Amino acid sequence: MTDHHPAQARALSAAEITAFIRDGFVRIDDAFSKEIAAEARNIMWRDIPFDRDDPKTWTLPVVRLPGYGGGPFEIAASTAVLHQAFDQLVGKGRWLARKGLGSFPVRFPHPDSAGDDGWHIDLSFPGLLSNPSEQHDFSNWRANYTSRDRALLMLFLFSDVGENDAPTRIRPGSHMDMARLLEPAGEAGMPPMRLEHVGTGRPEVLATGEAGTVYLCHPLLIHAAQKHRGTEPRFMAQPPLGLAEQYRLERENGGYSPVEISLRLALGRA
Repeated sequence: MTDHHPAQARALSAAEITAFIRDGFVRIDDAFSKEIAAEARNIMWRDIPFDRDDPKTWTLPVVRLPGYGGGPFEIAASTAVLHQAFDQLVGKGRWLARKGLGSFPVRFPHPDSAGDDGWHIDLSFPGLLSNPSEQHDFSNWRANYTSRDRALLMLFLFSDVGENDAPTRIRPGSHMDMARLLEPAGEAGMPPMRLEHVGTGRPEVLATGEAGTVYLCHPLLIHAAQKHRGTEPRFMAQPPLGLAEQYRLERENGGYSPVEISLRLALGRA
C-alpha cells in the first residue's frame, strides 16, 4: 500500500535530475497527501457556481477560481519532499517558499473548448517601463532566456487526472528550443508569442497522475491545456516558484543548478 503521508524528504535520483535537464520536467508522486487534496477540493467547491452532485449543472468548460493560500494549500506547497526537490533543481537558498498556490482553472467535462489551449510558456516579468500597458497588463508580460523571476513552472494535481481528464500537454525538451528562441532578445526578453510551431518535432507527454502528484517543470517548457473528455472535474494549480537569486549562466565556482545546466546546454555554453 502506498504511503500517502510523505513525512520526510526523499531526494530526486541522479537519473531523475538527468532526465529533468534533458526533458524539462520531473514527476513526483505523493508530493502531498490525498487527504490534503480532498480538503482543498471541498474548500474550492464552495466557490464553484455548480451543484457538485449534478453534472447537468456543469455548464462551462472551465471555472477560474481566485488565489488560495493557507490551510491545505500552504501544506501542499511546502512539503519536505518538494523543498528537497527545489534545493536540488534550483539550488539551496535560490528559491522563494510559497504559502499558497494561486488561482485554479477547474476544468469540467464539456463539449466546447475553453479557448485557452494554445502552446505557450508562462510569462514572468512586466515589460518596458516606457510602455505603461505592459507594466499592468499581465498578458503583455515577458520571458527571457535566463527565466528572470521564475524558478520553475509547477503543476499540482488536486484530483486524479487520467488521459481524458484534461491533463496538461507537455513537449519534452522544448525548454531547449525556447532558450534558443529567446536568447537573441537578451535580458529584455520577448512578449507573448504563438508557439504552435516551436518544438513540433518533439513528442507529447500528458501530465497525468493521482491527486497529490506534482510536476516540477523547467520554466521555459512549452505546454498547453486541452478539453476535458472525462467525467469528473479536474482540479489543478500551476503556480510559479519564485527566485531569491536570479539564474546565471556564468558562475566562477561552476555551481550550476540543473535548470542552469539545461540552459547552458541549449545555448552551447556547457
